[in-house]
Amino acid sequence: MSISIANINRRVARYIAQKHLLNAGDKVLVALSGGADSVALLRVLLSLGYACEAAHCNFQLRGEESDRDETFVRQLCEECRIPLHVARFDTAREAARRRISIEMAARELRYAWFENLRAECKAHAVAVAHHRDDSAETFLLNLLRGTGINGLQGIRPRNGYIVRPLLCLDRQEIVRFLQALGQPYVTDSTNLADEYLRNKIRLRLLPLMQQIAPSAKENILKTAAHLADAALLYRQAIDEGRARVLRDNGQAIDIAALMQEPAPSTLLFELLHPLGFNESQTDDILQALSGQAGKRFASASWRVVKDRERLLIEDLGQPLLPPELDIRTYDYAPGFPLPRDKQAACFDADKLMHPLTLRLWQKGDAFVPFGMRGKKKVSDYLTDRKMPLNRKERQWVLCCGEEIAWLVGERSDNRFRVDDGTRRVTIVRVKG
Repeated sequence: MSISIANINRRVARYIAQKHLLNAGDKVLVALSGGADSVALLRVLLSLGYACEAAHCNFQLRGEESDRDETFVRQLCEECRIPLHVARFDTAREAARRRISIEMAARELRYAWFENLRAECKAHAVAVAHHRDDSAETFLLNLLRGTGINGLQGIRPRNGYIVRPLLCLDRQEIVRFLQALGQPYVTDSTNLADEYLRNKIRLRLLPLMQQIAPSAKENILKTAAHLADAALLYRQAIDEGRARVLRDNGQAIDIAALMQEPAPSTLLFELLHPLGFNESQTDDILQALSGQAGKRFASASWRVVKDRERLLIEDLGQPLLPPELDIRTYDYAPGFPLPRDKQAACFDADKLMHPLTLRLWQKGDAFVPFGMRGKKKVSDYLTDRKMPLNRKERQWVLCCGEEIAWLVGERSDNRFRVDDGTRRVTIVRVKG
């Protein structure tokens, strides 16, 4: 079946306009592998009048074939008279170093370089050559691996500076377009092997589905489009739920409010998944909500602690810095203005027989709370104050020798209090 070159150009131009991917005259960095889809992308964008530069990644995974692709791309860019940027990556070494798959390493290397290069070239966007078949394959790939509604939208036309102008075409149309132009391209031999899951879907699963139901691919793409619209409503509902249950500037989740939500488990997953918690962990956290306080769950960088009425969210990468204290001593007489706020403590300077030191409280610590006579364990005091677990762990104490003089920001020790015999007063204040 023949194909109209002009018609392909019009369809892509219309798609770019509908999805607001590019503006007339924009400078575009084109990801150019040498395969049919990327070559077609370059030829279409040049025909539509965009100022193009090309970027080629040599991942050095296919020996001579990788070098063949690079040579082809260089020749094509010379013919088209456009600048070419080439990066060579030791992809296998990078994957081994980071203990990730070759596929993941290649993807991350590629997109990180694209973004740096885009900024250097002052390009408006990076155009990549995903098409309709890629979108259907991504839908099935995510479905097989397990995903939520966001993973079933197929491939998005835009993601930040990344744009995908060919999502209106399928693979056969792209190949026929190049044939009509008389434009050669190269074929990646790994795309013909079914050792990768995506290739199995492309070469075996999707053709089988189309044998069973010829409209299978079209129906998948329609479903993905419907789910993309549904995802907008879903995201709005999640944002509204987030506002109802988060407390303390996002550092805590109100358990009672969470359990009143229509889908507590889904909302909890959406709140914690960006912090590195997987579905199994969020299920465990949900089960722990009715249990005793103190249970902890951790991702690589975050921790969730079950408190009495809240889930406390802690950034493990945030250093625990001691408060900065201002310590001053004054002559004292009746009528001397003493601060009354919790960020300051006043002591009889002559009762401070040892240097003042600052540390976190420890198990077994005790002090004599201001206004009392007997000792009280710090742990009992903090519990009586109904202090959240994360606040408990971050409670600093100011010590005079071995004795606690002040639970910083809370209460001073009665043994060091200012009284009728005080002649000098030491005032300690938390700065800031």
